[in-house]
Amino acid sequence: MTQWEYLTAPVLVHATKQILDTFGSDGWELVQIVPGMNPENLVAYFKRPVA
Repeated sequence: MTQWEYLTAPVLVHATKQILDTFGSDGWELVQIVPGMNPENLVAYFKRPVA
């Protein structure tokens, strides 16, 4: 059975692609992205298999 680790991270709307690409290159898969505390921030939830 695959075991997962999870990460929650803030994402700035003006740099979304760059931030998501960085997490993706580290092996994180985006699960969900939701609005943050203010309109310029989002909150991203990621997962990746435990090595």
